[in-house]
Amino acid sequence: MSAFNTSMFQSIKDALASSDNKGSATFNEIMQTKPGNTYTVRLLPYAKDPGKTFFHYYNHGWVSYATGQYVQTLSPQTFGDRDPIAEERFRVLRTGTEEEKEKMSAVRRLEKWLVNVYVIDDPSNPENNGKVKLLRYGKQLQKIITEAIEGEDAEEFGARIFDLGSEGVSFKIKVEQQGDYPTYVSSRFTTAGKIDLSEDEQKDLYDNVFNLSEVFTLKTFDELKEMLNEHFYCKTEDSPAVDNTTPEVSETTPTEPEPELATATTDSGSVDDDIDDLLKDL
Repeated sequence: MSAFNTSMFQSIKDALASSDNKGSATFNEIMQTKPGNTYTVRLLPYAKDPGKTFFHYYNHGWVSYATGQYVQTLSPQTFGDRDPIAEERFRVLRTGTEEEKEKMSAVRRLEKWLVNVYVIDDPSNPENNGKVKLLRYGKQLQKIITEAIEGEDAEEFGARIFDLGSEGVSFKIKVEQQGDYPTYVSSRFTTAGKIDLSEDEQKDLYDNVFNLSEVFTLKTFDELKEMLNEHFYCKTEDSPAVDNTTPEVSETTPTEPEPELATATTDSGSVDDDIDDLLKDL
């Protein structure tokens, strides 16, 4: 299986449901997909630490009530830490007035994944072909990938989805428009097929993928409170800030994408599910 091996694949499987990366960087290497196109890539493992092949994270985003610009931030709940934005959102949606709930519904908490990919065909940006890029995706593509790794399709695909050799399989990401949102449900892994890469070139690609822990910047608890006060409550340094130091709220792993950005569900289920089930996933 060329430079990729089954030991690396086992590490990737073991880490599917967890993530402990923190870091910072830019979004410049993330692929942009558009409805009406099909993108062909090969998934790449993070050879230095296969358990970190995928970066699973949660993100908050909304149009600032102070500036009118879209703002977004990585949620500390990605790492199991307290998140003042999530806590305030939960408080308002549970006990706020109807007017407050309506305003807070603009704050989206979305579930996403990142993975390195070797681009075979990018019809939107052909200059990406032959390069390593980052694929950012949501629950629709995650379901397809998980099925290929450890689900019903594992026997057919399994470790081959990370293999750049002749036994490897490509991932065809088909983007279709469904109402106001794109859908990815028709995406699939192909049958095995050789791509024009020597073993040395394959090894170079495996050795030089992006460190996913350096893609996002994680703000501190106080920085997130300041962001909420400035862009949601429109509070300045001279005006009293909102007191969102509520007791820690336990939220289970969410169930749903980013203008990309799914919202958390609470232990009791609901309000968030009803709102976010209206969104389509990446």
